[in-house]
Amino acid sequence: MLESKYIKDIITKAKKLNKTIVLPEGEDERVLEAAHICTEEKIAKIIILGNKEEIGKFFDKKGWSLDKIEIIAPETSEHLAEYAELLYNLRKEKGLSKEDADKLALNYNYFGTLMIKSGHADGMVSGANHSTADTVRPALQIIKSARKDRGVSSLFIMVCNGKPYYLSDCAINIAPTAKELADIALESAETVLKLGDKPRIAMLSYSTYGSGKGEGADKVREATKLAKEALLAPEYEGKPIELDGELQADAALDKVVAKKKAPESTVAGHANTLIFPNIEAGNIGCKLMQRLGNAELYGPMLQGLNAPINDLSRGCFAEDIVGLVALTVLQTQDK
Repeated sequence: MLESKYIKDIITKAKKLNKTIVLPEGEDERVLEAAHICTEEKIAKIIILGNKEEIGKFFDKKGWSLDKIEIIAPETSEHLAEYAELLYNLRKEKGLSKEDADKLALNYNYFGTLMIKSGHADGMVSGANHSTADTVRPALQIIKSARKDRGVSSLFIMVCNGKPYYLSDCAINIAPTAKELADIALESAETVLKLGDKPRIAMLSYSTYGSGKGEGADKVREATKLAKEALLAPEYEGKPIELDGELQADAALDKVVAKKKAPESTVAGHANTLIFPNIEAGNIGCKLMQRLGNAELYGPMLQGLNAPINDLSRGCFAEDIVGLVALTVLQTQDK
């Protein structure tokens, strides 16, 4: 509920950037409350997609002002035809017809994503009433990955006892290869830097420095090697990124265990960015930390896109949406 100092600091940073964020789920009262908070706190300029009359009634009932919030109904927008044409041109080679493009442009998640592609907004937060796939699909089709040599992945932020941990990839890539795992680590590093933190990345496995055998450990070991080689490139010069692996979770997080299992590692015992070997491990680990650790959870944030589009849990609170809006604002920063 925005209790942690971490998320409060994120909000303070977001206020300085003056960005525009789309909330496409104007039918949801949690989204409307979050829009009000974001506007009052000047976290971002908010555009809500939805029925202006119904949204107006809700704000009037609450005694809130809509003066600084823009409401757009996609079906009556002056940009609808422009967006539909843009979508058609982007997807016609994939078999999308003009008729289907016209229909898809009316979908609120597609409409919001097209706003970003057209430069009419900086980012989008959705998922209070939609699945992750509903949010991710238009992002992949329209915004696309920022680098041809890397895919898109996800990152959760878990705030445990006031301390942030960055978990990837727990939502997108089911069984990443060693190269994909290395790319996920590199993208996670960039995300953590944008959020104002120093990434100390642990490539997680059931093995620490060869203590366990098997294809899984071999893959993480190779991914660690590839990521370390990539970090030698000029683009990473001067960036405070530390990365090590393969490490078991206890070695990554517990200083006492780290001294026994990986005494020479600067990451072991101090990791804040945890790269899981596959989606099963990531999803399970994330849910366990959230439930047993009573932690604040934000995400999944998408990383590796040309512009930020982020997903919510359908059980989210208004405060969770506010936090993710602020995080999305910080993702708009150039690397």
